[in-house]
Amino acid sequence: MVVVCWVMAALLALGALCQAEPVKFVDCGSKAENIIVDITPCPSLPCILHKGQTYSVNITFTSTTSSQTSQAEVYGILAGIPIPFHIPNTDGCKSGIQCPIQKMKKYSYINSLPIKSEYPSVELVVKWELMDDTKNIIFCWKIPVKISS
Repeated sequence: MVVVCWVMAALLALGALCQAEPVKFVDCGSKAENIIVDITPCPSLPCILHKGQTYSVNITFTSTTSSQTSQAEVYGILAGIPIPFHIPNTDGCKSGIQCPIQKMKKYSYINSLPIKSEYPSVELVVKWELMDDTKNIIFCWKIPVKISS
């Protein structure tokens, strides 16, 4: 019975991965190459983000720089004003990236975007940056979202 449960869990996880489709994004100064942004679930743009839910964010990229550390910054841009978005872990080295980051190596950055219940229902742009140890941008992307009840 335990084996059956493990097999079912593995199949469900595989099914979720297969449903993930890359999101079309606007690059905002990335130095990295071959960037793929997956947000689950986000089948179309703008991403509809429901209050009280958490969304999986997976960015695959090839680094063009070396760095001992990496730090994420996330903003909601509303009427041209960037407002910091809280994410559970801003340390890229604890978000799927094995540091130190090496030049021309492929990485998968994995994090989550919790949408708090107290957020207003609004359309905005999410800007997600990952910075190296000298505060230079490794990747930066923007997508339109709609926060909904």
